[in-house]
Amino acid sequence: MASPAARPTAPVSARLVPLALLLAAHPARGETGLLRDVVFADYTPLSSNLELARRLLTPLAAATLPERVAGSGKRLAEQPIELSEERFIVYVPAAPPRQGYGLLAFVPPWPEASLPPRWAATLDRQGVIFVSAARSGNDASVLARREPLALLAAHNLMQRYPVDPERVYVGGFSGGARVAMRLALGYPDLFRGAILNAGSDPIGGAGIPLPPRDLFMRFQSSTRIVYVTGERDDPHVSDDSVSMQSMRHWCVFGLESFTTPFVGHTVADGAALSRALEALRARTPTEPDKLARCRSTIESELAKSFQRVEALIAGGRGAETEKLLHQLDARFGGLAAPRSLELARKYFTSSPP
Repeated sequence: MASPAARPTAPVSARLVPLALLLAAHPARGETGLLRDVVFADYTPLSSNLELARRLLTPLAAATLPERVAGSGKRLAEQPIELSEERFIVYVPAAPPRQGYGLLAFVPPWPEASLPPRWAATLDRQGVIFVSAARSGNDASVLARREPLALLAAHNLMQRYPVDPERVYVGGFSGGARVAMRLALGYPDLFRGAILNAGSDPIGGAGIPLPPRDLFMRFQSSTRIVYVTGERDDPHVSDDSVSMQSMRHWCVFGLESFTTPFVGHTVADGAALSRALEALRARTPTEPDKLARCRSTIESELAKSFQRVEALIAGGRGAETEKLLHQLDARFGGLAAPRSLELARKYFTSSPP
């Protein structure tokens, strides 16, 4: 994974978008229909480099990020994105529902900003705003571009339209779905659910670490994940099964999965999108007792891992201690912090956080 953008920048307040550009491409409040080459101007702390690292990297990786950037002779910018240089496509249904629009921030695998075919009618019926960024395809950096672009798109549209915060979702197709899953995991306070269209991964590892404890507990208890994959897309149907098994292991039970008949690896059609949005809207709370029992099992496993670390420390086995701490950091992520960070600072003999 590429590091977030590290470059000298002016403070966010000093980044001025030319007036002509704003007039030409900035959506007016209340403007509806298909809007192309949209430019946004508002930043959010949620998309800052340090916050992205805190939520989406392991605690040890996040702790070492500023040092690693400084070691390369660069400076970690406040934000990874210069919004005046970015373009988005937005679709806004003509009339908002009584409780406000839904909102779907879509991460594509392709580089252009486009609305998938036959989605407009479904978005109209469901009262959902769609937004997607250009230059956010599979060849773009996940942490430095694709994730902050989706966050900034959602933030800007929530400032300009009456959006129901309980219907703010993130989604994607293929590689974009894998990014959407990371965002749903790290930002459950923004995204209430995710549509994973033909792309998913297991959670709880160095690639997709668990976020800080408070955020992960919110993800467990309230986030809804919908898997949508073509019936003939065998590799990704298999990936969905592995991902859902991982979710259940980590006490995430708000899952829905369905396949689209006679379809291979292609973006969902309007009917599949409609079914996915309905599934997100109809989410039900996880049974408290079931969630509590599952969480207790995870906490017991974490406690045993720390006991093994302490035994190695007591035996003076520094290299093995460091290796096990890295493994613990990757597996448990934010659930292990801050204790994992405290032990690492004290006992690491190389690359201390």
